[in-house]
Amino acid sequence: MRVSAKGRYGLAAVIYMAQLHDNGEYITISKISESLGISKIYLEQTFSLLKRAEVVTSIKGAQGGYRLAKMPKYVTVFDVLSAIETSLFEKAEETVQSKLPQLESTMQISVFKPLDNVIETRLKEITLYELVNQYEKQKEDGDYMFFI
Repeated sequence: MRVSAKGRYGLAAVIYMAQLHDNGEYITISKISESLGISKIYLEQTFSLLKRAEVVTSIKGAQGGYRLAKMPKYVTVFDVLSAIETSLFEKAEETVQSKLPQLESTMQISVFKPLDNVIETRLKEITLYELVNQYEKQKEDGDYMFFI
């Protein structure tokens, strides 16, 4: 599985939004872009996909922006990546179907389908809430103060 830059940036953006979810405010793409160092144009494309998949909602105007459509504990990595990565769960291409259909079937049944299932299951288990908690923990672990 390979996640594109758009998928990685989109995931980073929604994790950032999940951190700020409790304040109830809408967040502009400009603020996300500035905070994460991601191109605004790139984020606009990503957020149109996230909105279409109902991962985020938006309002227009001076106080406009985006926010998560659900609480972070109800949004999974699968929700985010499947909205952005259109080819994430495409069926594996057939390799030797015309000459050796049984071999092709064996590979599909024994390798590709189980692999897809494991990846999908795991991505559905990881929530934005868990990722925010992990980020906060790592941030705390890195905030050492030394006295001499």
